[in-house]
Amino acid sequence: MALPPQYFQKLVESCPDIIIAVDKAGTITFYNDGARQNLGFAQEEMIGKSVLEIYPTLKEAKKVMEAMRRGEGGNQGKVCNFETIFKTKRGEQIPVAISASVIYDEKGREVGSIGFAKDIREIRRRDQLATLCEIAIGLSHEINNSLEVLVNHLNLLQQYVGRVATDEDFIVESERLESVEQQLKKIQEITRRIGEMAEEGEYGTKEYLGGRMMADLRAKAGVRVEAGGEERDGSSLEGLRLLVVDDDLGVCHSLKDLLEGERCEIEIAPSGKKAMELLERKNFDLILSDVVMPDMDGYELYSTVKKKNPSMPVILMTAFYYDKDHVIKRSCLEGVQGVIFKKPIDPVRLKKVILEQCGRSLNGLSRSAAV
Repeated sequence: MALPPQYFQKLVESCPDIIIAVDKAGTITFYNDGARQNLGFAQEEMIGKSVLEIYPTLKEAKKVMEAMRRGEGGNQGKVCNFETIFKTKRGEQIPVAISASVIYDEKGREVGSIGFAKDIREIRRRDQLATLCEIAIGLSHEINNSLEVLVNHLNLLQQYVGRVATDEDFIVESERLESVEQQLKKIQEITRRIGEMAEEGEYGTKEYLGGRMMADLRAKAGVRVEAGGEERDGSSLEGLRLLVVDDDLGVCHSLKDLLEGERCEIEIAPSGKKAMELLERKNFDLILSDVVMPDMDGYELYSTVKKKNPSMPVILMTAFYYDKDHVIKRSCLEGVQGVIFKKPIDPVRLKKVILEQCGRSLNGLSRSAAV
């Protein structure tokens, strides 16, 4: 059963968006409550007035009418989400997206037009925040890459000072190194807060593994996610052949230095493609790969390695919890077992994950030998 016309009129009158109708001379014949709320003019102020009252210039009004006649909404006589500018009673100019139609009589002559417009200031504000968030995330990733190098070299330097310094020098140099470490921790705290803000805001995606945040992947059976805590043990990485893949050569070399200190054999690759070339020529016990790389991301690298060598363990490492392209989620769903969040990587955590993925227990025996 068709609804009576007054139902539609009440719906239009109460719509929170701006709805205005004009006759062929451009005189306002209908002005709803949403227009009053958004523009500030009362209905009695606008009925019978020129539609130019709501446009900042005649040029802007003509632009909208010409777009309707050209049919920029897909059909002649219509526009859809056409961006223009309205003017409020206080003289403020606000951006709006207008969808409107020219009204024709039975002979095809224009008799007026009607349209509804939405204030898009809030939408634009969200877009700006989203852009700023992406910039912040990108900067944080670059900062964390540099921190990775600094923290790894600081760790090596602390070990060196502990071996060669006299007691007197050790105290002095330890204080200096501790000061550097404190400043690095401050920077890490800044990048951590950026991560938290991204999770709490527009980028707090819940798509990961049944509504969990990416940081919650540790709850998924079979997935080892290291995100904190330290553990000292007497296990050894000695003799392991590892391939480090990262498009930041500084990260590659710092990890190489760190892992060679554990008596590993290390090869580095500055891209996923270079890694695959090395895998064709050499044998490795494990691959440690960055997530975001230009030519082949961590997921693509893992998938390719899995097809060629299903038993090859791959650890993905990322500088940030935010994973716009779902690289880690897709990799975990495909079977990746090792994920390390947040570079700079704690050497103790890194060692622990490598031992687990290579099948070595904490006392240095293989899993089978320890059973």
